[in-house]
Parts: sequence; structure tokens; C-alpha cells
Amino acid sequence: MDELKLYDTNKIRFNKKLVVQIILHTCYVLIGITMLYPLLWLLLASFKTQAEIFATTNILSLPKKWLISNYIEGWKGFGNETFGTYFLNTIIVASLSALGSVINSSLVGFGFARTRFVGKGILFSMMLATMMIPYPIIMIPQYLIYQKLRLVDTFVPLILPSWLGTPFFIFLVTQFMRGIPKELDESAVIDGCSKFGLYFRILLPLSQSALMTVAIFSFYWRWNDFIQPLIYLNKPKLYTLSIALRLFADPTSVTNWGAMFAMSVLSIIPVFFVFFFLQRHVTQGISTTGLKG
Repeated sequence: MDELKLYDTNKIRFNKKLVVQIILHTCYVLIGITMLYPLLWLLLASFKTQAEIFATTNILSLPKKWLISNYIEGWKGFGNETFGTYFLNTIIVASLSALGSVINSSLVGFGFARTRFVGKGILFSMMLATMMIPYPIIMIPQYLIYQKLRLVDTFVPLILPSWLGTPFFIFLVTQFMRGIPKELDESAVIDGCSKFGLYFRILLPLSQSALMTVAIFSFYWRWNDFIQPLIYLNKPKLYTLSIALRLFADPTSVTNWGAMFAMSVLSIIPVFFVFFFLQRHVTQGISTTGLKG
């Protein structure tokens, strides 16, 4: 009799867990559909005519005729520049910015995490305080500096800040390096390793996940950046994708929405693949940051 009651109790618990799991997974699916809806709408709209795009009935309906011409017209670009030029400009800016962020954050993070010097705590606090400064406050002074240096209408204002340091990335790498056991440093020093040898041979390889996270986030931010290219780039041959997509919306004439959506789809593909193949490093880099120190 007691065994029968125990069996019924376990069965009830199992059924409750099953019901909870079903409810949770249903919620996850609904949330996923909600998040994917704009991308699905964008993809379908890139193959539709102007009339179909703004049809109020069944906005997720399939195109009556799949128009590849939207991609062809969109790729032609503006003037003498095709969208290939804008893709190349964006890749150059985003890649060099990511490289600069990795190099700078790893060096400065190593200094904060593994070296002792006077005022380290104050400097670290001041660096973190700069994260609270809104960009509009420094936007005009920064522009005036680049204008005096005659660097406007070049990629330098978009790339140089990453090489000079981003507080968030420095903080992330510093916290990650603080979590690496210091016994490794002592062993390396006993074997005759210098400070730079400790950085290159020990800390840098072990911080691969954090540095990969820095590279991916920096690449994303520069790829999607709109305001800085809008401020510093005036020549069409230097435009990035964010500015080029904005050129489709012409308030003085008819906007080619199909071409705009088609190029928007193409602009998403590179960052999608970057995240798809490197998401494991992002998860590891963020989840293991700040465990110690």
C-alpha cells in the first residue's frame, strides 16, 4: 500500500514537471517567434512590390511574384558607387576597430590586473566613470579636434577611438584576467619569464574567450553605427552601409522600399554568421568574467 502511494506521488510530481516544461517551452517558442517576426517580414518584403509591402491584409503573406530585381537595383547603389563599395568600407572600419579594441583592451587590462603602480585604483575608477558620459557631450569637441587635424572625411575618426581604448572592453578583460590564478605568474617568473613574456605567453592565450567577445562586440557596434559615419563622412565613396541604406529614403521623391529592404537583408548576413559561428566564445567570455578579483 505504501509503495502504491509512493508511486502515485512520484507520478504526480513527474506530471507537474512535464506540465511546467511544456508551458516554459511554449513561452520560449512564442518569444522566439516574436523576436524573429521583424526579420521574417524584412526578408519577405525584400522580394515584394511597393504595393504588396504596404498591403494591410496578411502582412506576412508570401510575395505573389518573387522579385530578384529589388536586389539588382539595390546593389547598383548611388552615382558611380555600388553597394560593394559600402560593404568594403564597413568591413574595413569594423575589422580595424575590432583589432584595435582587442590589442588595447588586452594591454590595458593586463596592466590593471597584473601590475602594481601608484594610483591604479584611482585610474581604474576614473576609467569606469567615463562610461557614464553620454556621447552627445563629447561629440562636438571630438569633431573639432578631428577637424583641426584634418581627419574629417577619412576613416580615422571611426577607427582611432577603438585603438585608444574603450572603457567597457578594458573593464571586461581586466575582470577576466583577475580571475586567472596568479600562481601561473609566479611559475612563469621562476622560469625566467619577463612581464611582456607573461602577457604574450600566459595571459593572452588564456584570455582568448574574453578577447573574442571584445572583437565581436566591437565589430557589431561599428557595423551598425550610424551617427559617427554621418558626422565624419561626406564623400559618397566613403559611406558605410548604415549611411547608404539611409540614402534610399528620399522625402523629395518616391522611395524604393524594395531595394532598401533587399540591401538591409544583405547587410544582416555578415553579422549573423559572425555571431552564429562565434557565439560560444561570447557566452564563455561573459559568463567567466568577474568570478574573482
